[in-house]
Amino acid sequence: MKKLYVSQEGLAKMKADLEMLNKRRLVVAKAIEHARSLGDLSENAEYHSAKEEQAMVHARIKDLEDKITRAVILDDTDIDASKAYVGATVRVKNQKTNKELTYMLVSPVEADMPSGKISVQSPVGKALLGKSVGEVAVATVPAGELLLEVLEITR
Repeated sequence: MKKLYVSQEGLAKMKADLEMLNKRRLVVAKAIEHARSLGDLSENAEYHSAKEEQAMVHARIKDLEDKITRAVILDDTDIDASKAYVGATVRVKNQKTNKELTYMLVSPVEADMPSGKISVQSPVGKALLGKSVGEVAVATVPAGELLLEVLEITR
């Protein structure tokens, strides 16, 4: 069983999502029962829609339960904070555009690009991991190579 390193916040979010999905599962079960009561299931769109949603909810629940079981909370007290690590916030400068960007390096399950959280398994995350202030990370992305100078690393 492969460990999944997450932050305390990431684990709490997964548990909250699981709780919400377990509640949703009960609502979907009631919708299936109601649709069954309407008769002929072969042409009952309500029934088929509810069964499809049930399958998706069950799959997501199983996935979250697996991730929660494998989750290990990151302890950044023993980490060399002079290099980019999982859980660090890294401020970089794109050398082509001279724009500054800030990323938080997180596990794949916590990645949320709109909030600046990128997976350490993404091309940019892989390139930044282990880099120190002043170093240039080279990330191969669909648009080509991205050169990012590390300006600051914070916890």
